[in-house]
Amino acid sequence: MLTLAADDLADLASFTARAKHLDAAGAMRLQLRDGVLATWVCVVPGAGLLQEGTVLGMRAVPAACPVDVDVVVPLAAVTDRLAARSASTTTLPVPPSEVAAPWAAASPPMTGWEPVVRVDTADLAELTRTGVQEVSAGAPAGSGAAAVADLRRRVWSRSVGAGWPQGLALGADALGFLTGADEAVVLRSGPWWRLATPTGHVLAR
Repeated sequence: MLTLAADDLADLASFTARAKHLDAAGAMRLQLRDGVLATWVCVVPGAGLLQEGTVLGMRAVPAACPVDVDVVVPLAAVTDRLAARSASTTTLPVPPSEVAAPWAAASPPMTGWEPVVRVDTADLAELTRTGVQEVSAGAPAGSGAAAVADLRRRVWSRSVGAGWPQGLALGADALGFLTGADEAVVLRSGPWWRLATPTGHVLAR
């Protein structure tokens, strides 16, 4: 059982709903360590042994639990539990059913991040819009799932700005991380890129 502040639970419900809109059959990694709960979702799945092209979304909030937690569970199981809570509830049962998600094995580094550039959130929203249009135009009705997935990976892996992948913009926009922020910070550590706002983080490799 996870214990969170009421506002953080409400934010988690919004974050989970947005992630489920991206992939109704998706998963969430719940990672509690040292009193901080990191919730991870996949925005764009990667390919190959190194999961190249992976784009992940992450939020971190204070939380309490008798033991550390690190599980990957269905998004639907999390949304069901959040929907069933009362207004005064500050606890979230950890779903008992775990799932396999290749992206969960592609863990970004915890340290070593170096700032690269600041980007206006309006520019990030525009990058999302143009990317979505490109995917829609390149994947007409009847396109196979594999072809669409490959196209999405190519579009969102494209380098923009100071060399960071366009998928960072998609993740930040789709997961609501641009709300209330004028700009975001892009950082890098090895093969990983991270876009940070006060609301959350998007990571890509």
